[in-house]
Amino acid sequence: MSQASTAACESATDPRIAFFDHHAPNWDSNLESQLRTLQRLEELCLRLNPQSGQNWLEIGCGTGQVTAWLSAKLEPGTVTAVDFSPGMLAQARAKGIRADFECWDITRRAPPVAQFDTALCFHSFPHFSDPVAALKNIAIGLKPGGKVLVVHLAGSEQINAFHRHHAGGAVAADFLPQNHEWPTLLKAASFRLAALEDRPDLFWLEAFQDAEA
Repeated sequence: MSQASTAACESATDPRIAFFDHHAPNWDSNLESQLRTLQRLEELCLRLNPQSGQNWLEIGCGTGQVTAWLSAKLEPGTVTAVDFSPGMLAQARAKGIRADFECWDITRRAPPVAQFDTALCFHSFPHFSDPVAALKNIAIGLKPGGKVLVVHLAGSEQINAFHRHHAGGAVAADFLPQNHEWPTLLKAASFRLAALEDRPDLFWLEAFQDAEA
């Protein structure tokens, strides 16, 4: 971990960090759930469209459950996998995945300028304390014409209800924005909405940098 990344983690006061640090050691305990996730990713692979040689930013990588899959698709390209939870990243790094793991909060810190083809927020966007700040920082890290993907293997209603009634604690109010809010959020960060699908088994948002912004 770089010195800058360490400082970013140490200075963060978001209570969600302690929540995820606490759960990190047992996050991978449900092997069946992990296998279902990987199966769904394979089904969505053509839409995700990871291409060999590309560089992707995976935001909210957790314990790296998706990172290894993505890294294999991009090789010899790279994945920079970031999370604000040192506990989650410790679990991810221990797996020996071919990826660069960095500890930072995307709402507080931007990636290197124009480095990534795609930014993937998989099961993570509700936990961004400032969605517009996160999107603006993501935009900084994308190459011209780059895209951001916000993907959940459940719909927004299901995700929001799970956080409210089951996850609780520091993430009890962590919700995906309402569908009608997305165009305004994206425009504030110079993104153009290309696709939004919200059904019980999938939330999919795809947006590109707006060349006219």
